[in-house]
Amino acid sequence: MNRVVHFDISTDDPTRAMKFYEAVFGWKFTKWEDGEMDYWLIETGPKDAMGINGGLGKRQTPVSGEGVAGYTCTMDVENLDQMIDKVKANGGKITEPKMEVMKVGWMAMCKDTEGNNFGMMQMMPGAMDT
Repeated sequence: MNRVVHFDISTDDPTRAMKFYEAVFGWKFTKWEDGEMDYWLIETGPKDAMGINGGLGKRQTPVSGEGVAGYTCTMDVENLDQMIDKVKANGGKITEPKMEVMKVGWMAMCKDTEGNNFGMMQMMPGAMDT
């Protein structure tokens, strides 16, 4: 099975959004230094507690049209190329083609048949062993 392993929050103002989530939920934000864009990793709770962590970044496109509003869940997949083919074959769309996430793996962003955004990530071997 392909489990949800990450969520992503797109925002117009990352600083304002981080203040909101820190105040409301107590989430902790750490600047991700391995990427080319401004992005913060979100720790939503202790590692031994049920739940997933996520990330927050500046919205890349306006909300109208193709822009993402809200949360995007990302599924862990064994073979990203095969899953991209499955998305297309079943009526979905690839909105951001396969790209490398430095020291983590490869990902693609998609829309389902209802227009909902989601991501798929193929992890590099040993990427999450830290």
